[in-house]
Amino acid sequence: MDTQSYIINDIKPVEITARINEVKEAFNQLTFSHIPVVNKKEYVGCISETDAHCFDSEKTLGDISYALEPFHVKENTNWLDILEAFALKSSNIMPVLDGKNQYLGYYELSDIMDLFNHTPFLNEAGAIIVVEKGSHDYSFSEICQIVESNDGKVLGVFISKIENDITEATIKIGHSNLNAISQTFRRYGYNVSSEHDEDKLREELKERSDYLNKYLNI
Repeated sequence: MDTQSYIINDIKPVEITARINEVKEAFNQLTFSHIPVVNKKEYVGCISETDAHCFDSEKTLGDISYALEPFHVKENTNWLDILEAFALKSSNIMPVLDGKNQYLGYYELSDIMDLFNHTPFLNEAGAIIVVEKGSHDYSFSEICQIVESNDGKVLGVFISKIENDITEATIKIGHSNLNAISQTFRRYGYNVSSEHDEDKLREELKERSDYLNKYLNI
């Protein structure tokens, strides 16, 4: 998936010699959480809006260089790693560097999220199933085999949570028979933590059957 075409450089980074009051003025005109800082063309780091408002306006960025955050991605970084970098740094822009650490521009979070929205995981029709198993017991190959053995098609799978040695996987399935797939996951020792209409229907039928049996035994 091509991400380089999403690199933006319409906003110039600020120089390390700039005063804090200039940075504050820039933030007042932008909606960015951070602004990239360079020393000539070499990337130094990002100054956050929160930090900018904490420092004396007459200081320079060089004076508070310890507060600059050096996060970035390279121009050939995979889009999933870019998305992860955004999540880890809680930023809505991500500086992009070339192989010599020269500043090329930045990505906006909304553009990268738009790429994700157009993946089959979100864009194709299908159903979501969430399963849990011990962190040392599950495998992606087993998850895919369970789905495909029930004539399902895996459109995507990712680890959505790890807690107390239990791993949760969220799976997007096309052409699905969720009831059969859910039952197979349970036979393989997975806990199916998501609720599905077929599961609910089965539970309702069981409840009604139990009620009928209880009635007939009166």
